[in-house]
Amino acid sequence: MDIESRTHQNIVKKESWRTVLTLAYQSLGVVYGDLSTSPLYVYKSTFAEDIHHTESNDEIFGVLSFIFWTITLVPLFKYVFIVLRADDNGEGGTFALYSLLCRHARVNSLPSCQLADEDLIEYKTEEEGGGMMSQSGFAARLKSVLEKQRVLQKVLLVLALIGTCMVIGDGVLTPAISVFSAVSGVELSTAKEHHKYIEVPAACIILIGLFALQHYGTHRVGFLFAPVILLWLMCISAIGVYNIIHWNPHVYQALSPYYMYKFLKKTQSRGWMSLGGILLCITGSEAMFADLGHFSQLSIQIAFTSLVYPSLILAYMGQAAYLSQHHGVENEYNIGFYVSVPEKLRWPVLVIAILAAVVGSQAIITGTFSIIKQCSALGCFPKVKIVHTSSKIHGQIYIPEINWILMVLCLAVTIGFRDTRRMGNASGLAVITVMLVTTCLMSLVIVLCWHKNIFYAIAFVVFFGTIESLYFSASLIKFLEGAWVPIALSLCFLAVMCTWHYGTLKRYEFDVQNKVSVNWLLSLGQTLGIQRVRGIGLIHTELVSGVPAIFSHFVTNLPAFHQVLVFLCVKSVPVPHVRPEERFLLGRVGPKQFRMYRCIVRYGYRDVHKDDIEFEGDLVCSIAEFIRSEAVVAETNGEDERMSVVGTCSTYMKGVEDVDDDPGTSEIRSPRAKKKSKVKKKVRFVVPETPKIEKETREELMELTEAREGGVAYIMGNAYMRAKHGSGLVKRVVINVGYEFLRRNTRGPRTALTSPYASTLEVGMIYHV
Repeated sequence: MDIESRTHQNIVKKESWRTVLTLAYQSLGVVYGDLSTSPLYVYKSTFAEDIHHTESNDEIFGVLSFIFWTITLVPLFKYVFIVLRADDNGEGGTFALYSLLCRHARVNSLPSCQLADEDLIEYKTEEEGGGMMSQSGFAARLKSVLEKQRVLQKVLLVLALIGTCMVIGDGVLTPAISVFSAVSGVELSTAKEHHKYIEVPAACIILIGLFALQHYGTHRVGFLFAPVILLWLMCISAIGVYNIIHWNPHVYQALSPYYMYKFLKKTQSRGWMSLGGILLCITGSEAMFADLGHFSQLSIQIAFTSLVYPSLILAYMGQAAYLSQHHGVENEYNIGFYVSVPEKLRWPVLVIAILAAVVGSQAIITGTFSIIKQCSALGCFPKVKIVHTSSKIHGQIYIPEINWILMVLCLAVTIGFRDTRRMGNASGLAVITVMLVTTCLMSLVIVLCWHKNIFYAIAFVVFFGTIESLYFSASLIKFLEGAWVPIALSLCFLAVMCTWHYGTLKRYEFDVQNKVSVNWLLSLGQTLGIQRVRGIGLIHTELVSGVPAIFSHFVTNLPAFHQVLVFLCVKSVPVPHVRPEERFLLGRVGPKQFRMYRCIVRYGYRDVHKDDIEFEGDLVCSIAEFIRSEAVVAETNGEDERMSVVGTCSTYMKGVEDVDDDPGTSEIRSPRAKKKSKVKKKVRFVVPETPKIEKETREELMELTEAREGGVAYIMGNAYMRAKHGSGLVKRVVINVGYEFLRRNTRGPRTALTSPYASTLEVGMIYHV
């Protein structure tokens, strides 16, 4: 199974209608789980405190009108018709928008960016491909200002991080409110004083089971997700139609905006405060954009417009029709979802609701893992262990540390609040903040990436920003009643992200300022003044040029090194995927006889990092291919290094190949046919038997083969960061306390390479930044 080629095929494939419809069906379980379960708690949260259901029905019809137009304007118009078009080579989400802006305006937050990265196929912007018009005067000025003003670049990064932190906060709140609301159906079947003793323990047990099973991956039960949500949507729409026909066939009149005016006129400030509950009808809308990479734009649009949207509208209309004929409300829980379900169907619907809530929670948990992986790849989150739970489904990952943190926080919210009103206040603020961030970033995308007139961006911000600001203000006013939770969570995660990003930048600056000149290497002679031993030494560095200080620090204390040295830089670029044929940038460090190479391995923020055995095989094979295909071997004097793009083993059909063989084999022969890629423990290089291969080149390949059989050692730098003497208090706290705490308690640089413990050597250095 070649993950890289499979991923690339998923991006460029031309989809047939059968494929589109299949993806639309599958998207029900992944994308729409959260949005589909919102009828469980919207009316209950809305009527919890601020407004009351009266005989005139002005409140219930006004709420229905607000729900209808909110779902129509935000998920349908904004996301389905506009935002989904702003994909980053098929990927969506907050970081996809930020990645687009990074490429079009060159505001990249990654320190190790190179001009060579802009030659990547997926990096190229539309105007470079000739598909778009040149930028307008305002767009060019805006781009120039963003590129020059570092403050604006930081503001843009913080804005993207705020949206990301709120998504993580939603990953805590959505499972809590979804499962708790589904379980609350037992309140109609038990005594009033007993149901609270059942709801919380039952919800906690389900949540613990949900998080405990994450390490198995969703692919084992993923085939059940779409049928569960499909059954749930059919269930709520059928119940909705029944309630409309049986209780109030004229409820459709409440869809008129006039009822919103009547609602606000009658309830005034109380009605405005109740908008925080109405807002919950669009929770999960961001998932349509965030999960775009797993499906396609057309499939998500078809699923929403043909099934999800009408089912939700019918469900809300049915609840309103029932409540318009039932005014004997003793407690707010009597306005919940289950009261409108026919009594004979309540237990089956309860089971389906719990299953749908679990599916919706699973989707947001997986999405949280995915966005943390993106943050980590772009240097905005500490290194964490990422486990790929499926070899067939790209993007199915599991992060143990984050999983248990989410579980603890989710249980704390459930036990601490114990009611949907405060959970709803918390969830609503997280959801609407992410939408506001998306609106702000989209306005820049419209101008800088789509090259539209500035008035389109202004109209987009004013129209959707006004709607979302209204809901945001209604949610923020409930700060003391639960809305403080997403703010507190976001501030904690934002502090972690900003601290790690700042420390990473300072560490890179130190590396650049203290790197060793290549001229220093030349002065050492061919042996570099040290003893060369059998094997390959991979020196991990963040630098894309020059020799890292760790090398001189090591040879000063231990004057021996491997016969082949590779300065290895594994870095992320602001694109979702890097194609296998563009994976490696290779060049020489020093003269040819030094047997020293520089290898820059480029990954997109959604790419799968290979394990150590595959990575070693690809790396050594690509170095061999670089040696073979090098047309002119020029000795490098100074800092200028000639770099060549080399793909993975599976991308070149001629030249050097790796073949599975017994240990100890170092034979060189001609290739017959390209074999399928598979995991190997030993490689040998197969080069064409032709006079064009110089004797010197053949000797270099033989020496590389010998070194590979001698083993690969990973040399890592373990930097202890300290603020310089005389630094300010804030900097000392951030570097000496914050960054060092995160560095000591998270994964080290070995995670980026997935290098084996037995072959890893860490070299400690103190960085005074």
